[in-house]
Amino acid sequence: MNILNQLEASRVIAVLRGLRLDNALDIANALYQGGITTLEITMETPKALQIIEKIRTELGEKVLVGAGTVLDPETARSAIMAGSAFVFSPTVNEKTIEMTKRYGVFSVPGAFSPTEVLSAVEAGADAVKIFPASVLGSRYLKDIKGPLPHIPLIPTGGIDLDNAHEFIKAGAIAVGVGGSLVDLKEETKSDFLENITMKSKQFIQAIETGHVNN
Repeated sequence: MNILNQLEASRVIAVLRGLRLDNALDIANALYQGGITTLEITMETPKALQIIEKIRTELGEKVLVGAGTVLDPETARSAIMAGSAFVFSPTVNEKTIEMTKRYGVFSVPGAFSPTEVLSAVEAGADAVKIFPASVLGSRYLKDIKGPLPHIPLIPTGGIDLDNAHEFIKAGAIAVGVGGSLVDLKEETKSDFLENITMKSKQFIQAIETGHVNN
C-alpha cells in the first residue's frame, strides 16, 4: 500500500506538537491501540528527529510516522534522514517540495486558496494540507474540490469530534488532529494514556458514523 492509500485508510493524522523523547512511545502506542496509525511530529518540537527515529525503529510497520511544520528544504532532508515517511508544511515552499520529492518521500505542503492548492501540486506535491481548515469549515473544502477534484486534500487546524466527519464527507482523504486528540500539556500517566486511546476510538467512530457513543 502506498502512502496516499495509507493516509486515506487511516483517516486521522495525529499532529503531535511538543511530544517528548521520554513519552513518545507511550503516546504512540496509546494512539495505535485506539486505531490511529499515522503520526505527524512537528519539527519545532525539541529532539523531533530523535523522536521520529525512535518511533520508526520501535513500532516499525505498525504506524506511519513523518514530520510536520517543515519550513525549509534543509529541515525536510534532516527529517527524511531520520526516517520520515512524509513531510507536511504549513505553506507552499517549492524548494521544500523539491527536496522531499528528490528523496522519494510523500510531500504535503499547506495551502488555503485554490491558487495555492494548484501551485503546490504543480510544484510536485502529492497532497495538499488545507490550513487553517476551521476558518471557513467543511463547505469551503467541498467548494475547492469542485474545480480540483483530482487533488487529495487534508484539512488541519481546528478539527474535532464535532466536525471531523463533515470534512471527510466534503471530500478530504484524511484530517489532521492536534490538541483535541492529544493535549501534551497534561502529565503522561496511565489515565492520560487511556484517555488518548478512548479519544482515538471516538475519532474513528465519528468519521465512520458521524456521531460518538458516550
